[in-house]
Parts: sequence; structure tokens; C-alpha cells
Amino acid sequence: MSSARVLIVDDSLTMRALISQILDGAEGVEVIGAAANADEARAMMIALKPDVMTLDIEMPGMNGLDFLEETMRDRPMPVVMLSTLTQKGAKASIEAARLGAVDSFPKPTSTSMEEFNRLKPKLVALVLAAATGKVISTEERHARRARRPAASSNFRWNGKIIAIGGSTGGVEALFELLPRFPENCPPTVIVQQFGSGFTDALIEELDSVTHAHVVPAVDGAQLEQGKIYIATSELAHLVIDRWPDPCMRLLPAEPVNGRRPSIDLLFATCAKTARSNAIGIMLTGMGKDGAAGLKALRVSGARTIAQDQATSVVYEAPAAAKAIGAVEVELPLDAIASAALESCREFAKNKAA
Repeated sequence: MSSARVLIVDDSLTMRALISQILDGAEGVEVIGAAANADEARAMMIALKPDVMTLDIEMPGMNGLDFLEETMRDRPMPVVMLSTLTQKGAKASIEAARLGAVDSFPKPTSTSMEEFNRLKPKLVALVLAAATGKVISTEERHARRARRPAASSNFRWNGKIIAIGGSTGGVEALFELLPRFPENCPPTVIVQQFGSGFTDALIEELDSVTHAHVVPAVDGAQLEQGKIYIATSELAHLVIDRWPDPCMRLLPAEPVNGRRPSIDLLFATCAKTARSNAIGIMLTGMGKDGAAGLKALRVSGARTIAQDQATSVVYEAPAAAKAIGAVEVELPLDAIASAALESCREFAKNKAA
């Protein structure tokens, strides 16, 4: 495609200038406008028709969340939220994902070019992914939630574990997926690449809407039925050690595929330990992290599932896994939970016998 045409919305003149400078100088990106508030942004969206918008959460007048909700209702388009690394900012980022933002990006703690240049590669990659991503309207989002079935009340576990990886668009996917898990669900481990400063708030919000207990991954902790573990640190990889009686380890190793925690490492260690006793799930996301690990899982005899293109916000990661033969079955988001749980039911073995 031609350059991604970006509209920047931020009440700070300095921030608008800095974001414009780093994005406009990036290959494949063109900044077509910068607005100081929702009124200016609304007019520019109509006149300039941007491919993607970066939107500050905290603005005077109509704040970023309210403007995002209006945008996704009236003229849906890909939006990347810029949020402060505070508890308030983290909760707002979760709400933004649920309203339809592609992803959130932590605002730099200083307005120096050095700080912005350090963050430039991640922000540019996110904007480019968002520009080609799938936009789900508010109407469709509400329809999906209305169709969500109740979690099973008669689940019997056969001893298998579930490993899930996702990045761009994955936060909203988890809010759709995890409430379908029963209270006594299989032990589930997740690497959701969503700035470490936001992950604690993500766990808190997911736990409040999920029948099972959603908790942070802790080094050395044994996997338990009824618990869903999410990696919280960008300083360590989450891996699975030992079988049977598997436990989690947090490894402060170098990034893999430019990512830490790496989905590839989570999947690969599940392949080495659990083998056919694991279910691997690749959700929406950008890049190739997770593809090789999912292939290792499939080779080891595990069932592997990828989110399909129609329901993925960004299909790049599932597509990369599919391209190398890592995916056994590709499913829409609303069918993934039931497929994974079916493979973890005790009676599934009896049926096959």
C-alpha cells in the first residue's frame, strides 16, 4: 500500500511536534495533520480521511476515551491511543481497547528527542500495523458480546494445559475469549504483548469478568487448575518447566524476535515439556513472534489454533504461523474457547477410545 496517512491528536503542542517529527520521518508513514482537540480532529477526519489516528487519552473538553467512543460509533477507523504509565492511564488503556482502539502506546516520560527516538521503532511499527488492521464497529462489538455463551458448568479436566500468545488487538480478544472459560478451567498461560506498565491493570480487569482466577505469572509457581497466568514484565520471558507438575519460570534473557516476553519461547518450552498435553493458541498480532514456537508445538503432537483473518485486528502473526504449517485449525475468535476446552475435557479421551 502507499504510505499510511496519520492524524495526530494531542492537546500538547510539544507532543504533537515530537510525534509528528518521528512519524513523518519513518518509511511508509505520512503525517497529514495534527489536532489539539476533538473538534479539530473531527473536522480533519472528514476533510483529510486519514488511515490511522494517534489519540491522547487525557485532553481538555472531550477526553480521548469519549472521542474514541464517538469515532468508533460514527466513523470507525484504526486508532492508537497514547497513555501515561500511571494506574489511571493503564485503566484508561484497557477501556480504550474495549472501545475499539487497536492498541495503546505509553507516552514518553520526558519530551526529549532522545526518549522519542528510543521509542520510535515500536511506535512506527504499531502505526503501520494499525493502518492495515481490521476495524470493528461499536455495533458489531456489541453484537459479539451479546452472542457470547455462558461458560460451561460441567467441565472435567483431562490434564492438558493451554498456552496463548497475542499482541496488537489481543487485549480485546482476551476479553472475548477468557469469560468463556469455566471456573475450573485448565491451567492457562498467556503472553500478551501490551506494555508492561499496563499489564497489572489488564489482569485486574480480566479477573473481574472471568469465572476463573486471572493472576500474574510468578517465577517458580506451579500451574494450577482454575487459574489463568499472564506475563507482566518486559524484563523476562515466561516459560514452562518440567512435566508432569509443570511450573512457570521467568527468564531475564535477551529479547527473541525483538520481543520480551517472547511468545515463541512460551510455545517452544510447552512443546518440550507438555508436548501433546498442550493446546497452543495464536491470537491477533503483528510480527512473526510465536510462529516458530507454535510449529514446535504442532510437531510435538499438540493441538494448535490460530485466530482467523476475519476476526483478527492484525492478522500478521496468525498468518506467519499459518505460512510455516504451524496451524492445525484456524477459527473465528468466538469459536476458539470451545475448541480449546473440548481438547482439554476428560471425556474427549473416552470418545476417542
